[in-house]
Amino acid sequence: MTAPVTVWIAALGKSEPSYGGWSYVRRGVDGTLAGAAGGERRVTGALMALEGLAEALASLGDLGPTTPTLIHLADPDLAAELKAKAGDGLAASLEPQAWARVTALLAARPGAALSPLAVSTPAAGFALAWAQFGLDTAKTRGKFKAALPRPNLLKFPS
Repeated sequence: MTAPVTVWIAALGKSEPSYGGWSYVRRGVDGTLAGAAGGERRVTGALMALEGLAEALASLGDLGPTTPTLIHLADPDLAAELKAKAGDGLAASLEPQAWARVTALLAARPGAALSPLAVSTPAAGFALAWAQFGLDTAKTRGKFKAALPRPNLLKFPS
């Protein structure tokens, strides 16, 4: 069996004033790294968590839907809510359109497994730093999305 594609996702949100950021890092089966960060104004933290997950899932479009994929979410509540597929948690109630988008993307990828990401891990620290970058950039520039620079990805903890 081949090693799974692994994705780490983090998001941050500030309520007053409302703005947020997200990031993801993807390690392919061959070990190559890719990632992106983004953010926007007038959003909830739940939307940023769902947006980060949606962007990460969209980045898997080059893989077959049954490709084993391990998705680590730095938001343990969102991971539990998605695993339960209940649709009655905070993210689903606050952001129904984003929730619907993410659940559709996950349904199209039966090879994906969700897992909470302990914030104390180096991978979470890396992803959270880029989510903070997204949040800070959104404060001044508004909505944006950018690829993580290759020299920075080379510093991703293995």
